Amino acid sequence: MLCCPGAGWFRTLPALRLRARGLQPGWSSPRLPAPLPVWAAASVSAAAAPAGWYEALAASAPVRAAEEVLLGSQAATGLPWWGSILLSTVALRGAVTLPLAAYQHYILAKVENLQPEIKDIAKRLNQEVAVCAHRFGWSKRLARLTYLKNMRRLVSELYVRDNCHPFKATVLVWVQLPMWIFISVALRNFSTGAAHSEAGVSIQEQLAAGGALWFPDLTAVDSTWILPVSVGVVNLLIVEIFALQKLGMSRFQMYVTHFVRAVSVLMIPIAATVPSSLVLYWLCSSFMGLSQNLLLRSPGFRQLCRIPPTKSDSETPYKDLSAAFYAKFLSRK
Repeated sequence: MLCCPGAGWFRTLPALRLRARGLQPGWSSPRLPAPLPVWAAASVSAAAAPAGWYEALAASAPVRAAEEVLLGSQAATGLPWWGSILLSTVALRGAVTLPLAAYQHYILAKVENLQPEIKDIAKRLNQEVAVCAHRFGWSKRLARLTYLKNMRRLVSELYVRDNCHPFKATVLVWVQLPMWIFISVALRNFSTGAAHSEAGVSIQEQLAAGGALWFPDLTAVDSTWILPVSVGVVNLLIVEIFALQKLGMSRFQMYVTHFVRAVSVLMIPIAATVPSSLVLYWLCSSFMGLSQNLLLRSPGFRQLCRIPPTKSDSETPYKDLSAAFYAKFLSRK
């Protein structure tokens, strides 16, 4: 370790270094910058630290657009915030997700109507592969791979011919889920005061006085648990209606159904920890989803949407659904 004998040693050191390079010093005594205070260093570190994924999502353009939609709806209708949230949810679900749900049923109906033709093709292809395997001495593995390869090609040709690839039926999920997330985050921004203010009154203050009945404050959690339990019950009803209409589900479909049931139950304690504005939106959205599922069972509405009739269609879908629900949950054996 070097020892410093005096202050003069410090003053001559820069000059010595510069003379060694053939340069002249431009200052007589260098001044070191003063160290930052602890609080300033902490502020700089916090500012330099990257924001988390939720902060980035909350400040993203889609969330800001959702905030503008909600604010525009509330300003146009003049309703209190609980009514504005309800009306906005009904309008968005009716204008966006209902047409996509009808399109989903349209694609699934066309796929279902292709099943007899697919079964016939599978039967003939199996016979042809068996003949070729016997003639050319194919192994079972080679025969199986040949069958699967040609079957995939023939089924894809059918989907292209009728313009009903099953992947098109998933467009509802790719639109509905992001919309649900963006509106939920926008409402959370409103409830926590992270959004901007209007006319000198913050959106948080408006939500605090914009509730009704047992949830007058939309920025607070629902201590009665009525809204959270209602969200779970409606979601479970949607799952059970789907399960009652699917006879002979595959193992994968059963696993998916059980998983969605678990998520529906898990949503209850989650909904009990977030502002009531979010839970009210979740409840309205789930109720609209339940209503859409029931509406799309109506033969008249399906005909209006030009959904092709299928073998599994019923002339009395609501009566059949009630009978199946009663037999599964209410009847005593």
